[in-house]
Amino acid sequence: MEHQAEGMGESAPSERAMVGFYHLTRTTLEEALPALLERTLESGARAVVRCEDAAQVKALDEVLWKVPPLMWLPHGYAKTGQAHRQPIWLTESDERPNEGTFLFRLNGAWDGDLVGFQRVFDLFDGRDEQAVQQARQRWKSLKQAGYGMTYWQQQAKGWAKKG
Repeated sequence: MEHQAEGMGESAPSERAMVGFYHLTRTTLEEALPALLERTLESGARAVVRCEDAAQVKALDEVLWKVPPLMWLPHGYAKTGQAHRQPIWLTESDERPNEGTFLFRLNGAWDGDLVGFQRVFDLFDGRDEQAVQQARQRWKSLKQAGYGMTYWQQQAKGWAKKG
């Protein structure tokens, strides 16, 4: 089963967010994230991208302004302000000032609860064994907490739903 992240606009049947783990195996986070964000905006949703630190926020800000010409990813972060006007919010803290309903956790960043999110995308680097082990721990914790879970592995083209 190969495609580009099925069900981007669907919400969980209950009030709990649907959690998808995205195992990066062939590209970097900076290469994979723009396409997922584009699909998010196409679905009409707003996104919060939880970065590990301020340096990652700044780096992703630059990446998102340099996407291919046919892709437009309007976004902001604390330095640019006006969160309520930003369909994509980059942050280094557990916040959702743009009222985003899709959360993109980068390598497990986000310690807060998941209330208010319909979808959670947990992206992790499959070439980093420590990141893989940490993702497994997050998976176990969220599954035990009763969240609906899916696992996506990056393929030569697109993503494949596994398990």
